[in-house]
Amino acid sequence: MRQQIETNLFGPMNVTRAILPIMRGQRDGHIITLSSSAGLIGQEFCVAYTASKFGVEGWMESLRYDVEPYNIRTTVVEPGFFRTELLVDASTTWPEPTIDDYAERTTATIEAWKSMNGQQTGDPAKLARALLAIADQQQPPLRFVAGANAIEGVKAKAQELLAQAEASRALGGNLAYDNTSV
Repeated sequence: MRQQIETNLFGPMNVTRAILPIMRGQRDGHIITLSSSAGLIGQEFCVAYTASKFGVEGWMESLRYDVEPYNIRTTVVEPGFFRTELLVDASTTWPEPTIDDYAERTTATIEAWKSMNGQQTGDPAKLARALLAIADQQQPPLRFVAGANAIEGVKAKAQELLAQAEASRALGGNLAYDNTSV
């Protein structure tokens, strides 16, 4: 867990911290940080990775308010599955199924992920070109959801959040302190 958060959250934070004095000094800049669709959508057996990417989302969403007064723009990128080396054995530490309650599901999940290697629908070269286009925009998006599978997943998550907010209205919508009862 710590290694994922150190790499995926504190890594981009440290790079950003190093460049921000220069951007503030020139009163211009654009911070583009890679997250993942997993930064918006929880996934089974991806707790550490997803937690680190959810952290990136919150950090970047809040950072924009701190840097906007200095003409520094922010974009957080949420790619789905791209045909990279993410799923090759050299890039991924596959867990051993050590807990009996999870062993069957863990084994099936690992096999499913391994079978996706080389089959991901996203083209990394096209993503790179899209990121270069975003870097040139005067008003870049705050979020860039990259890949058809990511777009559909994020839309479904947004609808789920709206439904949960509405479902909370009856019990959670009237919790303000009532000064008239004192």
